Amino acid sequence: MFAYATRRLLGLIPVLFGVSLLVFLIPRVVPGDPATIMLGERSSEANRARLRAELGLDRPLFLNLEGLAEEGLPGLFDSQYFDFMSSVLVLDFGRSIYSFIPVRDGLFQRFPATVELALMAMLFAVVFGVPLGVIAALRRGTITDTAVTIVALAGVSFPVFWLGIIFIYVFAVNLGWLPSSGRISVTSAVPGGTGFYVLDGLLHGRWGFVVDALRHLVMPAVAVGTIPLAIVVRMTRSAMLEVLSQDYIRTSRAKGLAPRTVTLKHALRNALLPVVTIIGLSFGSLLSGAILTETVFSWPGIGRWIYQAIAGRDYPIIQGGVLFVAFVFVIVNLLVDLSYSLIDPRIQYS
Repeated sequence: MFAYATRRLLGLIPVLFGVSLLVFLIPRVVPGDPATIMLGERSSEANRARLRAELGLDRPLFLNLEGLAEEGLPGLFDSQYFDFMSSVLVLDFGRSIYSFIPVRDGLFQRFPATVELALMAMLFAVVFGVPLGVIAALRRGTITDTAVTIVALAGVSFPVFWLGIIFIYVFAVNLGWLPSSGRISVTSAVPGGTGFYVLDGLLHGRWGFVVDALRHLVMPAVAVGTIPLAIVVRMTRSAMLEVLSQDYIRTSRAKGLAPRTVTLKHALRNALLPVVTIIGLSFGSLLSGAILTETVFSWPGIGRWIYQAIAGRDYPIIQGGVLFVAFVFVIVNLLVDLSYSLIDPRIQYS
């Protein structure tokens, strides 16, 4: 397993290199200019040119032919991309064009909020999705199966932002049961620590703070977890139906094993591989930032931060944020692949 993991980690290098090329180039070829956005469209071209020079945006993108003629080979690589990559190698993603805050600090400030939301959303999806999928498979063709299928289809169909708005209107505005936005109430003092509010509250014994953080988590987690829930239900049902038709399941039943043992020990465990894959992919996607959910609920996560950077053409945040998200996504998928051998002993990595 160690050799397999090492090979997969080495395979990260070309993947992240390709991502770095795309995330560097795409923001620069789409319409829009940071200098124009910062100074306004009525600013003079001279002022915009001066600001581009101050930000280093007037330099060549990849290869500096003028630098090659003046300084030789080192001057060839005096460009925006190679400066970006040389900084990334020492985990320095630069500074925001607007706030001048280091991108690395911004990532560390917002990543806990995104992870907390993703964990809660996937907990919701798995806790309800797997049992519903199993029940639908065991009662195939009944009204229960039809109801679960309809719920799963509805979960995939409803837009996340629409669900978020409905939740806010019903549970925050009308009923007043839950807060409508943010991670914590403005009157709550945030304890120092990891940046994960629920965990920090538990570590400091601040139970009121924990409850407040959980209340703020409920609506965005359910809204963003609805689509993963629906996918987990459908995948679990499909995998269970396939496994339940196998000969060893019929043999287990013929030997007189309890239905619960047949379902949980023999059927569900063998049906988990595709379900775990879907859970890993969904969790990796949520870690990249749920842009719509974070925007609707004013959640200070990575997705909303990167979206704002794209709107403002803040190149360092776009580059560093997307590269970091790509790295996290690949690591999550590697962990999912390694978990296969724990679920199914027949799978061995060498």
